Amino acid sequence: MLIVGLLAATLTTTAFLPQMIKTWQTKSANDVSYAMLITFIIGVFLWLIYGILRQDIAVILANAFTLLFNLAILYLKIKYGKTSQRKRL
Repeated sequence: MLIVGLLAATLTTTAFLPQMIKTWQTKSANDVSYAMLITFIIGVFLWLIYGILRQDIAVILANAFTLLFNLAILYLKIKYGKTSQRKRL
């Protein structure tokens, strides 16, 4: 059962890597919605707390990494959002 949880955690967590890499390479996050990103970050944070309370290593690891990846995407969106707005002016 732990292996299934860890495999699911690995797949769902790494699903965000292509978005993070694309955002970093293109220096554009115009296609990423603030509302979706912030809502998702809050949800992942709550899943992380849940995993900690349940002492479930698969839930903790998956959500810790997913939270980090999505915070990085949020940072890139803020950073490159200002840059792309200046370029349009």
